[in-house]
Amino acid sequence: MIAVPTSIDEIARAVQARELDPVETVERALRAIEAHADLNAFITVCSDEALARARAGVSGTLAGVPLLVKDVFDTAGIRTTAGSRIHGERVPRVSARAVLALEAVGAIVIGKTNCDEFAWGVTGQNAFYGDVGNPTRPGRIAGGSSSGNAAALAASIAPLALGSDTGGSVRMPAACCEVVGMKPRLGALATDGLFPLCPSFDTPGPMARSVAECARCYEVLAGAALREHEPRGLHVGVLTGMPRLAPGVPAPERDERALAFAARLENLGITCEEVALPIPEANVWPVFYGEAAATHRDTFPARRDDYGPTVRAKLEDAQHVTLLEREAARRALAAWRGRAQREPHVDAIVSPTLGVLEVPPADVDELEIRVPFSAYTRAFSFLGWPAIAIGEVQFAAREPGLLFTVALAWERSASRASQP
Repeated sequence: MIAVPTSIDEIARAVQARELDPVETVERALRAIEAHADLNAFITVCSDEALARARAGVSGTLAGVPLLVKDVFDTAGIRTTAGSRIHGERVPRVSARAVLALEAVGAIVIGKTNCDEFAWGVTGQNAFYGDVGNPTRPGRIAGGSSSGNAAALAASIAPLALGSDTGGSVRMPAACCEVVGMKPRLGALATDGLFPLCPSFDTPGPMARSVAECARCYEVLAGAALREHEPRGLHVGVLTGMPRLAPGVPAPERDERALAFAARLENLGITCEEVALPIPEANVWPVFYGEAAATHRDTFPARRDDYGPTVRAKLEDAQHVTLLEREAARRALAAWRGRAQREPHVDAIVSPTLGVLEVPPADVDELEIRVPFSAYTRAFSFLGWPAIAIGEVQFAAREPGLLFTVALAWERSASRASQP
C-alpha cells in the first residue's frame, strides 16, 4: 500500500508528478475538518471554492497543499470577519497579498480559521464564534490569536497555515499546541489585505508542523531563498528572565528554562551565554494602544456593544492614551530598536516561548494572563526581530537566515535523538 503524502514537499511532488490528484488532498482535509469539528478551529470552511480550484489544476512548489488562512486576511469572494461581529458579513473582492503569493505556487485555501476577536488576544477565546479547542492539551487554551491555525495543524487537518503576529500571535498558539510559528522581521512581508491591529508591529507569519515546512512557506512569502549559515560556531544568547519594556520595572524573577535549551545547543557546537535585552528609555506600550485605538476609530465607541467584553475593555483603556504619550513612546521605541541592533553581541537568542510554566485552563480570564503570558514573544515583536516558536522554545535573531539556521539545527537534533 502506498503511503499517503502528508508533508508539503511530499504533496507538491506527488501532485506535480501526477501521482496524486489535488482533489484528493482537499477532500482528505475537508473530512478531517468534519472529524475535528469539536475543535471549533474554523469560522468559514471553503469546501466549494477549494474543490473548484483543485479541479481546475494547480502547479508550483506548494501544488495541492491544503492551506489554512487566519480569518484576518482578505480572501476574494469569501467572508473575512477578523473574528468579529462587526465584520461578520464582510466579503472582500481582492485577496490579501500573502494569500495570493501562496496560491500562486499552488496552495489551496480550505478554510478561514477562528481567532481572538480582531486578533487581539492570547487565548483563542472568542465571544462570537466560540473558543478554539486544543487537541494537544485538552482542557487548556489553544493560545492566540492564531488559535484555529495551531489547533488545525496539531490535529493534522492541513500541513500549512498563514497567520498574523503582532505581539506573539503565531508563536503563542504554536507553543500551546506544540507546532511551529514564525514571525518575520518587521516590514519583510506585505500586509496588504491583513486587518490591522497595530501597524507598527503587525506582520503575516507562516505556521506549520515543522521548521523546514515553515521555512519553505516563508521563502514563498518573502519571494527569496533564505541565506544559510553553518550552525557550529554561532553565538546564542540565553534569556533567563522576562524582558522589560519600560524603565523602572522591577527586575524579573530568574527563569532557568532556557538553560536546558542552551545545553542542547551547545551539543551542536553552538556557544551560549546568558544575556539580557536592553531596556527602553520610556514606556513603549502607548504605541500599541494608540495605533489600536486609531484602527477602531470608526467603530469604537460608536458600536461599543458590538465588541466582545475583552476587546471592549482594551479599547476603553486605549482611549486614555494621549498624543504626547504616544509620541514619546514612538521615540523611545525607535531608540530601543537601534540599540538592540548593537547589543547583545550574539547571533541569535533563545528563550521560552511563553511567560508561564503551564498552558492555562480553557476558562482562564484573558485580561489577567495576557501580560505575563506574552512577555517573551512581545519583546521581539516590539523590536521588530524575526522570531520562531518550536513549541515551548523560542529563537530570535536579527535576520531570518540566522534564525532558521539555529531553528533547523535544533529540529534536526531532535529528529536524530528520536531515532532508535
